[in-house]
Amino acid sequence: MRIITFILFFFILAFANDLHANQPISGGKFKNWETFTFNGNKGKICFAQTKPVKRSPNSFKRGESRLFVSFRPNENIRDEVSVTSGHEYKSSSVSAKSGKNNFSFFSQDKFAWLLDEREEQKFIKVMKRATNLMIKGNSTKGTQSTDHYSMMGFTKAYNLAKKNCS
Repeated sequence: MRIITFILFFFILAFANDLHANQPISGGKFKNWETFTFNGNKGKICFAQTKPVKRSPNSFKRGESRLFVSFRPNENIRDEVSVTSGHEYKSSSVSAKSGKNNFSFFSQDKFAWLLDEREEQKFIKVMKRATNLMIKGNSTKGTQSTDHYSMMGFTKAYNLAKKNCS
């Protein structure tokens, strides 16, 4: 009985360590932004993320919204901007606006991305200067969601995520 208990304890401990190793680890919180690192099957992933400070409509049931900038050095991906509004997007219905700057995203299921690296660089430049950003997206059911993001802390979170995956 003791041997079975020991073996069971060993497997639980090994599984718990494995589970913990696959969880994103916070590198720091900077006002409304936070930086994470993650060791996945394809190597290290670093990203900065934020949650919206305001979401509408309130009556629309959806999951959590997030805005990300990711780095995946083993896949040669850097400065990848992505967004989720907590619902499945209607194809090509996602846009971002900050001041006079407008951006269009392409979508697949619950995520959307900018079209290419050039757009990502422009978007990140806007994010560094902006105080807020608005993301609009249409769901497959026809409801429009609007998420307002604060850019306070973005530059520090972005710089740390980039450094962590350099």
